[in-house]
Amino acid sequence: MPRLKPDPVWHEGNRITLLQNGQDFFPAICQAMAQAQSSIHLETYIFNLDDSGHRVLDALRQASDRGVRIRVVIDGFGSARHAQQIGAQLRAMRVRYRIYRPNPRGWREPRLSLRRLRRQHRKMLVVDERIGFVGGINVLDDFDDVPVLNGRTHPRFDFAVRCEGPIVDDMVRAQQALWLRMAWRRRGDWSSFTQRFVQWRERRQRRRQGLALQTEPVQDGLRATLLLRDNVRHRQQIEKAYLRLLETARSDVILANAYFFPGRTLRHQLEATAARGIRVRLLLQGHAEYFLQYRACRYMYGQLLDDGIELYEYNASYLHAKVAVVDDFAMVGSSNLDPFSLLLAREANVLIDDAGFAADLRQRLERELRECSTQVTAQQFRRLGPFSRLVDYLAYGMLRLGVLLTGKSSLY
Repeated sequence: MPRLKPDPVWHEGNRITLLQNGQDFFPAICQAMAQAQSSIHLETYIFNLDDSGHRVLDALRQASDRGVRIRVVIDGFGSARHAQQIGAQLRAMRVRYRIYRPNPRGWREPRLSLRRLRRQHRKMLVVDERIGFVGGINVLDDFDDVPVLNGRTHPRFDFAVRCEGPIVDDMVRAQQALWLRMAWRRRGDWSSFTQRFVQWRERRQRRRQGLALQTEPVQDGLRATLLLRDNVRHRQQIEKAYLRLLETARSDVILANAYFFPGRTLRHQLEATAARGIRVRLLLQGHAEYFLQYRACRYMYGQLLDDGIELYEYNASYLHAKVAVVDDFAMVGSSNLDPFSLLLAREANVLIDDAGFAADLRQRLERELRECSTQVTAQQFRRLGPFSRLVDYLAYGMLRLGVLLTGKSSLY
């Protein structure tokens, strides 16, 4: 894998299992929490009090009753609907929890602040500092508010990975850093924050001295790295990983992304990759979960098709996946290819360097391309009426204006 700056840390010897949709994800995380002996640390963007949410709360309650130390971080915007009820239940369990950038209440609620766009969007669970989960799946039912087609519903399409091995250490460090940063922002608990910071610094120093890995590599494990996006040290790590993968692609690229609105550099690299004769396929939303993002994405279809890129719209349900397969590399995580994820939010992806894992993900995506998607051709796109094209253009302009207001238009 070519160098990325800042360089990701690659680890050999990881056991990584691909999980598709909530039907795989929730049984896996609940089983891990049921077997927890010392600690559980959960981060999520959306925590809904539906059947899946109650399953997770029950698993946390049972673990807490066994004396397991538990931390939960939810996002103040993504989980705003149930944040107070969830907080009350977690307090009753004696679970430590924090809300990332809570929504202001009362007279402050309507205030517009660009800082409120910086969200905790990653979905990460670590159990006993030994088993880690990363992906795009929120604590949300697969069938929650999905479209009804011909009297039937299909689950929201998404992925996550279950990990064991050295990569879990990086997940632990990422979660600990965010927890400490949120403690500092509270400013009311300086003595305990200072103590925790000193302990964290000592652990980090021991790792630098060669005592780093708490989890041993597994035999015949996979090579993988954890990619982060934050507003401190990892501002463009995920985007640069995509750029390097596209730059060095040899035969085949499949990107499945729920909210596709890449910046200039990434669009140009997609164009250059297709121009080299590499087959590039994009699986995008066919049902608009958020109207503005969907129409702005569609405005770019003409240029993408002219560049020789194949476009498919997912029609069975909502597409929520953020995954990629490039030759023998596979990417699974929480980061969309849009300004929200690439410029503002905290995200986490796992990049796996393994032909077998990549083939598995490619096979699943190709099945969805054949059975649940419609290819968008240049001829079909040209048949769009002038009003529809105008709406797409206006949506694209509004998103571009939003990027300008963030002050990061030079990066986009």
